[in-house]
Amino acid sequence: MIKNRKLGFRVLMVVLVALLLSLSIVGCTSPAPEPTPTPEPEPAKGTLVFADLGWDSAQVHNRIAGFILENGYGYQPDYIPGETIPLFQGLIMGDINIEMECWVVNQQEAYDKAIADGTIVDLGICFPDSWQGWLVPTYLIEGDAERGIEAMAPDLKSVDDLPDYWELFPDPEQPDKGIFYSCIAGWECEIINEAKFAAYGLDEHYNVFLPGSGAALAASLAGAYQKGEPWLGYYWSPTWVLGKYDMTPIGEPAYDEAVWDDNYACAYPNVETHILVNSALPDTAPDVVSFLENYESTAAQTNTILAYMEDNDATTDEAAIWFLQEYESVWTGWVSGDIAGKVTAALP
Repeated sequence: MIKNRKLGFRVLMVVLVALLLSLSIVGCTSPAPEPTPTPEPEPAKGTLVFADLGWDSAQVHNRIAGFILENGYGYQPDYIPGETIPLFQGLIMGDINIEMECWVVNQQEAYDKAIADGTIVDLGICFPDSWQGWLVPTYLIEGDAERGIEAMAPDLKSVDDLPDYWELFPDPEQPDKGIFYSCIAGWECEIINEAKFAAYGLDEHYNVFLPGSGAALAASLAGAYQKGEPWLGYYWSPTWVLGKYDMTPIGEPAYDEAVWDDNYACAYPNVETHILVNSALPDTAPDVVSFLENYESTAAQTNTILAYMEDNDATTDEAAIWFLQEYESVWTGWVSGDIAGKVTAALP
């Protein structure tokens, strides 16, 4: 009986010791760490509406700026398509916030009035070295031995010579007149080219044709060039077209401000393209204005972007991404280091 009691006591002690050891181990165990909270994304600051003008360079610059403003600053970009005059009115009224590529000289009167009225603010130059004017394929004047093309208008040098060569450019709807491919209906240069034709007396020999879009104008030039046919019209740089095809400008009298203001009977002036914003933006989004004041590229850079688009059948969004990847040393100079880091992290 005593032996059994001793055995029971020993078993009880073993159980008690084991229990104490288990409690000791549990008491020394560190509690599970609290999960690290996921940082909340920065709240969106609102929508910025861009004037999505009807040519590729303006649309690409819109999307370069839009990508930076979205991923670096937290704004949501929106792009409203249209042409020069209605979109400029939208900028004045505040329906549009930003126009990245205003060819000021083409809309000088409207620009001057809006600046004087205080409805828009000019933030500076997008690129300083653009060109526009009338031109023909170089093979029309010089020929092209490699393509077996003989010169068709060897003496065509200036607008004064155009009446002698109208038959090279027959209008399919009125064969007794030539055809001149002007810019797009709604662009300010449509009005300028019409005035030039009247001032030069060319409306007696040519009809002015307005293509329905920038793509249609490019297609008319490219189609004629690839066939080695005559083509006469208006174009501008930077564009992939003038980067790809050898064209020769038609001479006009040198630019003269007084003549320009009277009837446009002279060459287009050298053009700087400007970044404009609605006058409310400096108060509502000063960080956006600060960024856009630093934004500046060149026509050469823009031509390269547009050539990439053409060669790779890329969209304007894809071209903007390509620029941000290939020209990091350029755009990072427009923003602070922390903004540049956010934008870089967002690139594919």
